[in-house]
Amino acid sequence: MHEHPNDYIKPELMACCGAREIRDGDLVIVGTGFPTVSANIAKYTHAPGATMMQESGVYDAQPKRPALSVGDPCLNPGAGMIGGLADVMGMFLQGGWVDVGFLAGSQVDKYGNINTTVIGDYDRPKSRLPGSGGANPIGALAKRVIIIALHDTRRLAEKVDFITTPGYIDGPGARERWGLPENTGPSILITNKALLRFDKESGEAYLASYHPGSSVDEVAGLTPWDLKVADDVHETEPPRSEELKALREIIDTLGLIKIYEKKGYV
Repeated sequence: MHEHPNDYIKPELMACCGAREIRDGDLVIVGTGFPTVSANIAKYTHAPGATMMQESGVYDAQPKRPALSVGDPCLNPGAGMIGGLADVMGMFLQGGWVDVGFLAGSQVDKYGNINTTVIGDYDRPKSRLPGSGGANPIGALAKRVIIIALHDTRRLAEKVDFITTPGYIDGPGARERWGLPENTGPSILITNKALLRFDKESGEAYLASYHPGSSVDEVAGLTPWDLKVADDVHETEPPRSEELKALREIIDTLGLIKIYEKKGYV
């Protein structure tokens, strides 16, 4: 039986949920923030054989604190390799070796498509966003994609305004029709309210679990499409004591994850 301390914040729960999606031996592309924290929790608990790569080219980083960017110098000491963008995106990702990609999006839809390009019409947008970076190839080629987003009707959409990074595009078979590798695509959407998994038959996200303090009705009300609910829907497992110990005593001794509370992850 696992112990579940009560003194956790929602971003810590989300990071632990991300960690549980990583299997021992996985090769994982991570950025900063939740992805690198989640990957390290996994590495210090149930998946010691998992290996992390930053899209900047750092392989098997051993940071002593959370990186502030994919080029943060804290990633370099003790790393297995310090390469470049072409090494990670070409040799590893395009070669089909990457098991997990972590992504976040300004707008995410029911098929797991991610928009980081424009809000509104492309030619006359309400706002322009940063663009793809490495997200498009990660979403296109990683075997499993973990998406993290805020759960509200601004960030989630039935259909994104622009597909920067493909999920299941417009439903079953769409990835294959566009030439993407078989058996790839989003596996889970982690929000501050729930865990949504993707049905392989329809390509749609469905409610797998709701976080403590939330409910099926609240999650459905914050989701801008007719959200299907798993037959075994349940409350998300809270952070385990060993997960919080790894997070607080090894990975993030400065408590930088608390910044996400100010960003609305509550």
